[in-house]
Amino acid sequence: MKLTLTQFVTIDGVYQGPGSPDEDPTDGFTRGGWMVPHMDQAFLAIASGWLDRASGLLLGRRTYEAFALAWPDMDPADPFTGRMNSLPKYVATRSGVATPWGPATVLSGDAVAQVAALKEQQGGELQLHGSAPLSQSLLAAGLIDEIRLVISPTVVGQGRRLFAPEGPALGMRVVGHQVTPGGLTVLEFEATGSATFDTYDGATATPA
Repeated sequence: MKLTLTQFVTIDGVYQGPGSPDEDPTDGFTRGGWMVPHMDQAFLAIASGWLDRASGLLLGRRTYEAFALAWPDMDPADPFTGRMNSLPKYVATRSGVATPWGPATVLSGDAVAQVAALKEQQGGELQLHGSAPLSQSLLAAGLIDEIRLVISPTVVGQGRRLFAPEGPALGMRVVGHQVTPGGLTVLEFEATGSATFDTYDGATATPA
């Protein structure tokens, strides 16, 4: 399976609490709900197309528990409800977790090794949603094949960031980009390995 990461972020890279002011008040965060004013039908169509490719969902414990509270009671008419509730869920956690929202499999112990094994299975996409600490570990291990960033035109000035300040230097290739009428910038990247660096020699220099 192909491992993809979908993440909602602000311009300053915060992923915490996109859906409501009280979604995730961890560490005193008070500025949640920053994505909602910009959601529109164009974005929902994009997200629905992504979900069509999923063979399973990969989630960290915190994200799984938040989704488990929300999705089972979501309106059945919502276009995402049936698929989110029926897809297999793989929950990476060191501390264990109850799994009332199934079908679910707990990945305890070495999550990186277990995710690598899941990728060897036949199927479409194993989709990682949210779960930034897990995302950071899998990025560092070179296991994420594609990143989908949905950037809200908002600077929140506080909150947890997606990319660790001391994380690996990674190279990406843009494979898709668009801006929705509501102002969300959707960027799709393919991982290319380690980042490359060079020195600027002037505008007249021959490109490499």
